[in-house]
Amino acid sequence: MASIVYWGSPRQVQLDSAETLPAKLDLILDQLKLRERVRGKRVAIKMHLGGNVGYSMVHPVFVRRVVQAVLDGGGKPFVTDLPHAVADAHTRGYTAETLGCPLYPSTGLDEKWVERIPYHYRNVTEFLLGGAIKEADFLIDLAHVKGHPDAGWGAALKNLALGCFAGKTRSAMHDTCHFDQYFHKELCPDEATRLAIKESCPYGAIVDDKQDPGGLHLHYNQCNQCMRCQAVAKGAFEIKRSNFMAFMEVCVIAAKLVLDTFEPGQAVFINLATQMTPVCDCFGFTGLPILPDAGVFGSDDLVALEQATLDMLAKTPIIEENLPGMMEIVTREGHPFQHIHGPYKDVYAQVAMAEAMGLGSREYTLVDVMPVREPDFKRVTYIPAAPK
Repeated sequence: MASIVYWGSPRQVQLDSAETLPAKLDLILDQLKLRERVRGKRVAIKMHLGGNVGYSMVHPVFVRRVVQAVLDGGGKPFVTDLPHAVADAHTRGYTAETLGCPLYPSTGLDEKWVERIPYHYRNVTEFLLGGAIKEADFLIDLAHVKGHPDAGWGAALKNLALGCFAGKTRSAMHDTCHFDQYFHKELCPDEATRLAIKESCPYGAIVDDKQDPGGLHLHYNQCNQCMRCQAVAKGAFEIKRSNFMAFMEVCVIAAKLVLDTFEPGQAVFINLATQMTPVCDCFGFTGLPILPDAGVFGSDDLVALEQATLDMLAKTPIIEENLPGMMEIVTREGHPFQHIHGPYKDVYAQVAMAEAMGLGSREYTLVDVMPVREPDFKRVTYIPAAPK
């Protein structure tokens, strides 16, 4: 059965605040019946608060609308993210005063407020889940959509997969890409070939392995699978899809562990697809958007939400003139995010993994909360000189 995904377009017909994205978010929250569902509950609003001089995350105006809806419904909201992001969130406009609720680090000030969840996947043996997430009764996943150098893109699933766990877990999750061997020293004929492999990468993604003298290490976040290295590797260095898929799969596992802490029906998911930059908000800066704004999406189904968001973004090509000079289009196949991050960072594959793991359905019905209509040119839209 198809899940419902509510959508608010970034387009306006009239010059009216009731047709802007924050107002359409209000309509989505109404459709999700958020107020009726949070009474008396401790509500975690999981966000990515960015870093440094980033300003393209979810704007405080949107956060305030969500917080107010929770307060109106009798819930007890708090915004949560990683400790370092919460610590300087005020420098990017996120404060208790602007948002209307407190901000708490998901894993505590020193990342010791965690629950250990045994789970074996490749090199990962346990996940350290943040106490703020564990102790909440209801979850609102409020995510900013953007590109991501490890997973191709980041939205609701990634917002949960990484921001709810301690640094030790996040590091281990990123290391899953290295679990399967990709440099075969025994097949490298000589030092000249090893150096040629390193120098073949224009992005500096291939470096000396600090743990293995004479070995090579691949920075997967910098690799867009241009395959230049394969022309000189002579079989000694592999760029394998399975290594890239490992990070995507462990993120799905992590997201499931988060959602397993909540009773069924006690979570909603919101994607804000505006100011979509090529890399994660973790980078701590904002560049030019590489895709046109696509609006705001909301659903009770995480998988349907991600699928609907990706499908909407697939309708428009990358704005190539907005790409940073060090990035290139490496393929014209697949989703636009794959065009810059590479075919093996398959965004749809991760959504399929999430469906297979029981996190939702890829089948959805998109409901436009304010369909575009014919404009009324005679309607007065000017701002009055003074409030009445």
